[in-house]
Amino acid sequence: MSDLAIDQVVKRFGGVTAVDGLSLQVPSGRITGLIGPNGAGKTTVINLITGIDEPSSGHILFAGKSITGQTQESIARLGVGRTFQNIRLLREASVLANVVVGFHRHEKTSLLANLLGLPAVWQERRDFIDRGRALLDRFTMSSFAEVPAGTLSYGHQRRVEIMRALAIEPEFLLLDEPVAGMSAVEAGELGSIFRALAVQGLGILLIEHNVAFVTEVCDYVYVIDAGRLIAQGQADAVCRDPAVIAAYLGA
Repeated sequence: MSDLAIDQVVKRFGGVTAVDGLSLQVPSGRITGLIGPNGAGKTTVINLITGIDEPSSGHILFAGKSITGQTQESIARLGVGRTFQNIRLLREASVLANVVVGFHRHEKTSLLANLLGLPAVWQERRDFIDRGRALLDRFTMSSFAEVPAGTLSYGHQRRVEIMRALAIEPEFLLLDEPVAGMSAVEAGELGSIFRALAVQGLGILLIEHNVAFVTEVCDYVYVIDAGRLIAQGQADAVCRDPAVIAAYLGA
C-alpha cells in the first residue's frame, strides 16, 4: 500500500519555523484533509513532501520508504503527483496538449526513435492523446480540447491542472486548493471525481479553505496553525472543535 507518513517534521526558513514537529498519517484509498488559516504552513507541507523544500529535521515516508531529501523528479517517478496553489499551465498551448504533457513520464520510446520519427513514436503519441481525451471526458472538458488553456476561466484552468497531475498516473495525489474559484456545483462535480479516485485506491491529501467541501469529501482531517498540529479526526467533529474555530476566527 502506498501510504504517506510525515514523522516529526520541522522546517525552518532562517529564524522562522514554518512547520513545527508535524506528524501525519495519510493512507491510500482515502481522502485526507489538511486545513488551517492563512499562513499555517499547509503549502510548505506539500513542498516538503514533493521535494521542493527539504525538512530541517524529521522524516517523510512513502510506501514505507524514506523520501526525505529526494529530488522532485525522483519523488514524482515514485508516483507522487501534485497541483499548485498558483496555477501553472502552458497558457498558449491547448487544453489537450497541457494534459498530454503529464503522460510523458511514461514514454518508452528512445530519444533516437523520437529524432527519427519511427512508427513506434507516433503510436505512443496517439496513445497519449487518446488517454488525454479520456481524461477530458471524465472532467466534462472535451469541448475545450483545442482551446488555449490561458483563455479558460479560473475554475476550468484548475481542472486542467488536476487532469495533468492525474496523467502521470500517480499512486498518491496532493491537491493544493483544487476548488478555489469554483461554484458549489463545480466543486461538487470534482468532489465526486475525487471520491471515485479514492475508491480505486488513490491516496489524496487535500488542502482547501472551503470547509464545507472538506467536510463533504474528506474521510479524516488534520488542522494546523503556525505549523503545529492543533486537531485531527473526523471532519464534522474537527470543524466544531473550539481550538479550530479560534484559529480561523482569531478568537
